[in-house]
Amino acid sequence: MKTRMIGNLEVSALGLGCMSMSSAYGPPADKGAMIKLIRLAHERGVTLFDTAEAYGPFVNEELLGEAIAPIRDELVVATKFGFDIDLETGERRAGTNSRPEHIRAVADASLRRLKTDHIDLFYQHRVDPAVPIEDVAGTIKDLVAAGKVKHFGLSEAGIQTIRRAHAVYPVTAVQSEYSLFWRGPEIELLPVLDELGIGFVPFSPLGAGFLTGKIDENTKFDATDFRNHVPRFSPEARRVNMVLVDIIKAVAGRKNATPAQIALAWLLAQKSWIVPIPSTTKLHRLEENLGALDVILTVEDLMEIADALSKFEVQGERLPEAVLKMTGL
Repeated sequence: MKTRMIGNLEVSALGLGCMSMSSAYGPPADKGAMIKLIRLAHERGVTLFDTAEAYGPFVNEELLGEAIAPIRDELVVATKFGFDIDLETGERRAGTNSRPEHIRAVADASLRRLKTDHIDLFYQHRVDPAVPIEDVAGTIKDLVAAGKVKHFGLSEAGIQTIRRAHAVYPVTAVQSEYSLFWRGPEIELLPVLDELGIGFVPFSPLGAGFLTGKIDENTKFDATDFRNHVPRFSPEARRVNMVLVDIIKAVAGRKNATPAQIALAWLLAQKSWIVPIPSTTKLHRLEENLGALDVILTVEDLMEIADALSKFEVQGERLPEAVLKMTGL
């Protein structure tokens, strides 16, 4: 397995996002099958596994903790704090909560669920407007000193927040959506991460499945699938956005690859410190995603894709309005 550096942390060039195993994309997958999948991912060389207390809530951390128990020391485990979730009942209240005492309580609860004595990468899931980011970074610094956390991360944070946090305690990685389906980070975020030496971990690198070519305007999602509420996944938007899939398929045909592999290879080609975390519940999709590491896009390939993208605008916002308001703070 090829490796990459995010900040000063070495991880596999592709990680595994575990969220879909428990939530967001329909009913939870079979627990036993997911434990097997996680362990198979490790056997294939994946070392970065991404979860969060909010996924479930709690059950995704518990799943990952059980799966990695025999191999914990060989992995980098990333989890997250920051939503206002009752740690006893799991009740999800509106908004965020990054008060220092809550961060410390979440860390302890996550350690128990993950069956480990340290969290390798602890992200603030969403910025809390009520708590200065300096206080958040200082709390993480204390958790690092206590040996409970190894590295600090931010998710969907704005540029100034990243700079302010990094000045208090080094930010190892920033997580945000980034793919051929949404390229917003290219405008300001990537240059700042390059300047500060911070790694980037894109979630939804396959556009929540759209870039695989397996979704079209007629696709029906389960009633519990979050894509039912995403503007760019409306049937009308999907009909327009199929042009993007056609662009990817054209390149895939010439490279003897799948559309998903081209989408991941494109991300990997953008910066050496980008580590996507595609999510899946299927072994053959895991194998397909890992195959992207063997796909080499030439300068000509990348220029062709860039030229095609310049003539097309993706339709629809990437998230519902209320969720978008929690990003970029």
